[in-house]
Amino acid sequence: MIKINIYLRFALIALCLVGGTLLSIFVGFWYAFPLFLVGIALLVGYFLLGTVQSAAELVQLQQIDAASERLDLIKFPKLLYVTNRAYYYLLRGSIAQFRKDNENAERFLTMAQELELPTDNERAMIKLQLANIAAQRNNITKAKALMREAKTMKVTEATIKNQLDQMDQQLKQYSAARAQQMQHGRRGFAAGKSKRRRPKMR
Repeated sequence: MIKINIYLRFALIALCLVGGTLLSIFVGFWYAFPLFLVGIALLVGYFLLGTVQSAAELVQLQQIDAASERLDLIKFPKLLYVTNRAYYYLLRGSIAQFRKDNENAERFLTMAQELELPTDNERAMIKLQLANIAAQRNNITKAKALMREAKTMKVTEATIKNQLDQMDQQLKQYSAARAQQMQHGRRGFAAGKSKRRRPKMR
């Protein structure tokens, strides 16, 4: 697949459409037709594919601000091809989570989850991120439910598998610590009851 720098794409779109318009005025439409065809093809490609691929590459390089700016160039995300739209929301959610903006992270990740993602790797990653947000809000029941859903998926990427295992261990440790605290509280309450003195009989 040929990749074109987004700014070069914009320049080519403007060149082809403006140049085609001038040619059609001064020479004739059929001389300008190839330029119109290329310009329209580039414009349609921008609306259907957006800047998702280059933004994803920037996220992988940990260039979060640059990735966010690249996504900002997509003015009409609802026009994106459905898979690219899902990736767009996934990237938006990941960037929001990186910035500790859990409200927007959850909103974008939920939107991505409702669309078509190509593999279980992406679906499991969304479940993992949503589980992490739920855990941060102390909603452990929801976090565990999301993790159960993620673990039913056929994950092939080692990094995602490791992250799922780590999250699973953290939830288990939290549950174990919580159970210990509750047990300790019950013992303390029982001990307190046993130490009560009966009132003296007169």
